Amino acid sequence: MFRVAAVMGKMNSGGKKNLVMEYYRHIDRSQVQFDFLCDADSNSIPEDEIAALGGKVYVVAPYQRIGENMKQIAQICRENQYPIIHGYNGTMNVFALRAAKKAGVPIRINESISMAHSGDKKTVLKNILKGFSSCYATNYMANGQMCGIWQFGQKAFDEGRVRIFKSVIDADRNAFDFALREKTREAYGLKDNIVFGHIGRLTAQKNTLFLMDIFHEALKKEPRAKLVIIGYGELEKPMLEKVRDYEMEDNVLYLGRTEDIRRFYNAFDCFLLPSLYEGVPVVGIEAECCGLPMFFSTEISKESSPCQDLGHFLPLSAGPAVWADEILKAIRETERTDHSQAIKAAGFDSVTEAAGLLNYYKELLKANGLEKADYAG
Repeated sequence: MFRVAAVMGKMNSGGKKNLVMEYYRHIDRSQVQFDFLCDADSNSIPEDEIAALGGKVYVVAPYQRIGENMKQIAQICRENQYPIIHGYNGTMNVFALRAAKKAGVPIRINESISMAHSGDKKTVLKNILKGFSSCYATNYMANGQMCGIWQFGQKAFDEGRVRIFKSVIDADRNAFDFALREKTREAYGLKDNIVFGHIGRLTAQKNTLFLMDIFHEALKKEPRAKLVIIGYGELEKPMLEKVRDYEMEDNVLYLGRTEDIRRFYNAFDCFLLPSLYEGVPVVGIEAECCGLPMFFSTEISKESSPCQDLGHFLPLSAGPAVWADEILKAIRETERTDHSQAIKAAGFDSVTEAAGLLNYYKELLKANGLEKADYAG
């Protein structure tokens, strides 16, 4: 048995955490264990679950104190003698992988799970850092083709040097549940409404304020519409101000951060993700598994929609009124059914992909002459 250091950066509620935990829950932990290296200002580390599954959590200085962060990561790597470190922190992986190389970790995986957009203030830094993505990595991974090309380049992708492991979910658990739908809608006073839904951070990347504009236009055409928002972020206050300006207080239900999101996929009638950029977002796969019509911006890769009958891609330039019209039309025309088998067939099921990830790790160990080493620790 060997251990992998999973570098999470900030382990917050959302797609990155869900992605890594889905792999961890379903991988053969008698052969491999994960240790999670998380920034101290993370707000959603599932420490109890990780411990129950046999893993460990190491809390390190946040990346804002990058020198201290790297020093602590290097120390953890030396103490545990990991054969593999796997960075899930996009362009920021360069710092952890440099520390790991200094500590003697032989296999250093840099994974891309997101991209960038000119409308996001973080993009300048990301574009600078992605030029260093190959410096300390021995292997490249991505959760989708576009992510891989964006961070590692077309040449590396064409040469087969970027391994794709998809954004995975537990398809059976996320299957459509009519009884749960009815129960949730009744509990939140949504029984007779057309429910628009969004789950995600309230940030420029997620285009939170444009989402409010879309719903405002939809409400003009459908007074029974309700918008349920689950998430948190720096745009919370501007979002709520916009709700008041549009006089939508009675039609918007803001629930903040919650981990129990499965019931809301069932309760929604559509899911909106008008982001400036994404990787292959987990929420999109979960929503489509549950039979929800998904509305993506065209800035998001079509890899994000494994169920073509549910995925709708609209340009942000079309404006909120067009978005509202297309959403209401799709809701009327969509019959809610379970799509879990289609998700499995498309390769997004965590059980199958976790087995593939374990085999990939073992391939790397063998290629480096480490397959017989004892790293159980």
